[in-house]
Amino acid sequence: MAERSAGLPSQQQVIELLDAEFARAGYDIEDVRIDTATRPPRITVIADGDDGLDLDTIAELSRAASEVLDEVDSAPYVLEVTSPGVDRPLTSEKHYRRSQGRLAEMSLADGSVVTGRIGAVRDGTVDLVVKQVKKGPAVREIALDTITKAVVQVEFSPPSSRELELAGVSGEETSA
Repeated sequence: MAERSAGLPSQQQVIELLDAEFARAGYDIEDVRIDTATRPPRITVIADGDDGLDLDTIAELSRAASEVLDEVDSAPYVLEVTSPGVDRPLTSEKHYRRSQGRLAEMSLADGSVVTGRIGAVRDGTVDLVVKQVKKGPAVREIALDTITKAVVQVEFSPPSSRELELAGVSGEETSA
């Protein structure tokens, strides 16, 4: 845990101060990082929403966060509002829901690893569209509590329309 600089709020204080403001705008605070080794110190707020974050939204959230933090903080700091990034592990049902249509690699409790396109999420399960040799894509239902690690994969070519259809999304929804 980073040491606290005089005048800077703690990680928990930043979350408490900004959570309601971000929630009103339809976003969740995923994490807050405070780096006191830089001058001036950097406060990074990592946020996400069902439709992701675009640059206009990041600017709006940054302005709102800055106004709130400036009211309680007298020390200089740099504020950064950002999205979690593609390499964030998927750890909650909302992460899977927000990643619907994306390719992910999942490690399962039985030691196996499966790669597929994230489909519908419901009742503690996720549909995973997996490729089958000679049979084409198929949907595999996986209980979220059997997934020990899941990370979205970077893709360099577009998925097939059949994979997207089975995942429950159209082609436009996965392009970011």
